[in-house]
Amino acid sequence: MSYKAVFIDYTGTMVEQAGDDFKKLVKIFCTYSDLKNPMEAVAYVWKLVKKYEGECNHDKFITELEIVDTIVRRAMEEHGLDYDIDEIKRVWEESWIHEPLFDDVRGFFEKCPLPIYMITNDGVYYAEKSMEEKGLKPAGIISADMVRAYKPCREIFEKALEVAGCKPEEAVHIGDSVVSDVEGASTVGIQPVLIDRSGKEKCDKAIVVKSLDEVINLIK
Repeated sequence: MSYKAVFIDYTGTMVEQAGDDFKKLVKIFCTYSDLKNPMEAVAYVWKLVKKYEGECNHDKFITELEIVDTIVRRAMEEHGLDYDIDEIKRVWEESWIHEPLFDDVRGFFEKCPLPIYMITNDGVYYAEKSMEEKGLKPAGIISADMVRAYKPCREIFEKALEVAGCKPEEAVHIGDSVVSDVEGASTVGIQPVLIDRSGKEKCDKAIVVKSLDEVINLIK
């Protein structure tokens, strides 16, 4: 198959949640609520993010920042979170922009012979700011707010195909989530590539790689 475009997920694939803003956010939850264990706090927040992304689509769509507002208010009720809500939202927004790149991302952008399009559940504003800060220039950015639907909804992948001007069989999608990325891409016929830098994941529905460098050989 001759591919014409590469789609790539943002959080967990291009960037890791390990920046100063993310750490500050976790510290706020652990210091000012009864979620004292960092892993417990992250698990609580991430579970709710996925819950609302799964529920808030189409006519029920709300933005990621509105999801954040909902989660913070829920944490105040359920876990006694006592901190300025606007400051939490500011730190959360900053984390979307400043999360650090994985080591193999910059080289992948330099070596990839095909145009790379970023697909993200984050708002396009934050994605653009992040790419500008990191000096990366994807051929396009497709975000959930453009179609009022979060991954794995098919609309965001269909929008990516439209933007790239290619057929499903002419693209690959790289992501770190079986549900959001593999199942989402498969729904519209795009070849999914699951990146698992730990080398522990197995998935019959996707090509599994440990590094973005391996993808170069797949698309040549």
